[in-house]
Amino acid sequence: MDKFVQVFIIFTAVAVIIQAGILVALFAAVRKTASRVETLATEVSTKAVPTLTTAQEMLIELRPRVQDIVANVEHSARLARSQVERIDATVSDVVDRTRLQVIRADELVNRTLDRVEETSDMVQRTVVSPIRQLAGVLQGVSAGLEFFLGRKRRNPRDEAGVPQDELFI
Repeated sequence: MDKFVQVFIIFTAVAVIIQAGILVALFAAVRKTASRVETLATEVSTKAVPTLTTAQEMLIELRPRVQDIVANVEHSARLARSQVERIDATVSDVVDRTRLQVIRADELVNRTLDRVEETSDMVQRTVVSPIRQLAGVLQGVSAGLEFFLGRKRRNPRDEAGVPQDELFI
């Protein structure tokens, strides 16, 4: 059993030496990584931090301007909307008035045409019909006088030798 204890102690010593080597290698790797991280941190702090600071200052400085721009855009949108509403109301009013004027013009034309027709009928009844009647009466009187006075009327159709009944279609 003494041999087992010695073998066991040797294995344990070898295992501790291997562990110590691994720990030294880990320490070296962590140290190398830490130096790289420090270099990156320094580089970031020298380059990115001023940029971030400048960006933050710009945001602080530009914030009121951006708010003014947004307020102006909102105001312009409200004005444009109100102008469009006014234009819409005006166009609607113009269309309504135009429609009303077209209706009035149509009624005026219809009344005028009705009056022209009535006037034409009235002229027909009061002027043309009596003149025709008077012309008929005068022709009758003239024919009667010619008959009584013994003159025959010359009818151009009678001269052609064609009876009047044949001319009627």
